[in-house]
Amino acid sequence: MPLLYDTVPVKVLLLLAGQSKRFWPLREKSLFPVCGKTLLEHQIARLHSAGLTDILLVGGEHNLAPIRVLYPALPTCQQERLELGMRGALLSALPQCGDEPVLVVSGNDSIAPKGYVDLLRAADEKNVAGALLAQRVSRYFPGGYLTLKGERITGIVEKPGEGNEPSDLVNIVAHVHKHPAALLKALQHVDESRDDGYEQALQELFHSYDYRAAPYEGVWQAVKYPWHLLAALPVFLNEITAQNIHATATVHPTAVITGNVVLAKGVKVLPHATVVGPCYIGENSIVANNTLVRGSSVGRECVIGFSSEVKSSILHSHVWTHMGYIGDSIIGHNVSFGGGSATGNLRLDEGEISSVVQGEKIATGLTKFGTVVGDHCRFGIHTSMNPGIKIGGGTFVSSGSLVESDIPEGSFARMHDGSLQISANRMQPPDSASRQQYRSKVAG
Repeated sequence: MPLLYDTVPVKVLLLLAGQSKRFWPLREKSLFPVCGKTLLEHQIARLHSAGLTDILLVGGEHNLAPIRVLYPALPTCQQERLELGMRGALLSALPQCGDEPVLVVSGNDSIAPKGYVDLLRAADEKNVAGALLAQRVSRYFPGGYLTLKGERITGIVEKPGEGNEPSDLVNIVAHVHKHPAALLKALQHVDESRDDGYEQALQELFHSYDYRAAPYEGVWQAVKYPWHLLAALPVFLNEITAQNIHATATVHPTAVITGNVVLAKGVKVLPHATVVGPCYIGENSIVANNTLVRGSSVGRECVIGFSSEVKSSILHSHVWTHMGYIGDSIIGHNVSFGGGSATGNLRLDEGEISSVVQGEKIATGLTKFGTVVGDHCRFGIHTSMNPGIKIGGGTFVSSGSLVESDIPEGSFARMHDGSLQISANRMQPPDSASRQQYRSKVAG
């Protein structure tokens, strides 16, 4: 059991029960792969690096089964009331924890191991009841700002607006509570008509106990919306610190592999292809003739077909391209792009790209953002997508189409009289296994 600096044992409660609704058209965010690992695996690796191995995985009915397959040896807890958010997760998990201190960690946030170490140090101070990790910011960030009296936390002010910040410390959901019974009691006595039950409980604890801030200036990447994966990608790519070509991978003598690149088991890089690191190419994927892959994570069993480019993108698995361009995009499982298809990733005025999420227009903060494609989609030849477009799973887009707005799941999209017409897709997308007959022809 890990120790809080040889003083107090601590149990990690890793909260994973969110339903990823804002992550559409992608599905379970904690299980989405980047650079050969799911986001959950990346997060647990960081916890382990900080010496934290006593971990309880708190999930929901919708995702616990695959999580248990991934980590059969770790204990799990099912959140009973998903609508209660973090409060519901802790109401379900805390009764399993006894009296030992707990470290509450959001499954959405990725931080460096040093952040956890600094947090544990802050909580280990004499007479301190807990600690919150807080990003020190130099400009306004739309998050929850800590208020302080001396070194003691007195509250959290959500999105105060630029110029009204009470401090330069923004709350990160990595919190140590040394008195879990007090936390549980506070969670049981909140105003249930509000949706901020955990925050109400924190305020009660701040009033009664001494909580400290642990300032943190390292990498912090929250994954709430799908485009947040694009910001997380460089974090994971930068962990590739050398060229690593598996013994079973084959690289044609005319191909170019430059920089820190991982070629996993069974990868084939064909004549005149170029892979520029940092880059990850997953198991049994093919980088075909005259292609360019740079700054990207390509999953397993993908085919980057002849004369294609993949730039700063994340491809799940079984993704096929041919004479196309995928830039600053996230592509789900079992997706095929017909020849000449392209994702637009830059506005004509080079301004910030927005995206509509659950009816609300959201500023992404990005000037380079292509397309997010759900699982089991098919694109005909010469299809084009405007920047920031999202396409629901199971959708077919007919040849020559221009996609200018989001497409719902299970759609059939085609051009008619100069505009894109959307109807229900009556065809079933082929399973990824059915495409294996073509792989041998590509690989030669």
